[in-house]
Amino acid sequence: MTTFARVALNKKKSIADLLIIAMTSAGVLMLSPVAFAQNEGEFGTADEAKAMLLKVVAAVKADENKALDMFNRGQGGFLDRDLYPFCAKASDGKIVAMNGPNASRLLGQDIRTFKDSNGKTFGLAQFAAAQRAEGQLTEVSYLVPNSGAHTTPLLKTSFTTKAGDLVCGVGYYAGTTYWAFENRSG
Repeated sequence: MTTFARVALNKKKSIADLLIIAMTSAGVLMLSPVAFAQNEGEFGTADEAKAMLLKVVAAVKADENKALDMFNRGQGGFLDRDLYPFCAKASDGKIVAMNGPNASRLLGQDIRTFKDSNGKTFGLAQFAAAQRAEGQLTEVSYLVPNSGAHTTPLLKTSFTTKAGDLVCGVGYYAGTTYWAFENRSG
């Protein structure tokens, strides 16, 4: 009987170990990029935001008025998923170009007054790029609700630089995987 009791005890331990391994594996799989493969490419990345910003600067240098018109209309590749440029005058901070979810409300506003969901004045940090040499990037992170029905503030990061007499930037949502998961589940 002693031998049988040891075997039964070992079976219970083996089942418990197997259950723990299975639960851990399931948790890792749920949070892995593979689980979100269907959303891959649905949101812009930091590298794509930087690349668009370089394109923005080139367009402004080539023809500022035409560039601002394209930015506001989302034409010429200047609206890609959740990536879009914004520009403000370096002299007074007034937004002159934007094609995002709140564009009509924000055009003409002073970027220096923009605050995030926690009250952080992130627009002032974005505007600071106007004081730096052209081509130097300023990176600013802040919490804002994404467009649509999603109202929970999300971490957004913008890259901003001076472009002629403008300060222009492109932002991306840093935590889009979590947004996509939350959005699908509710």
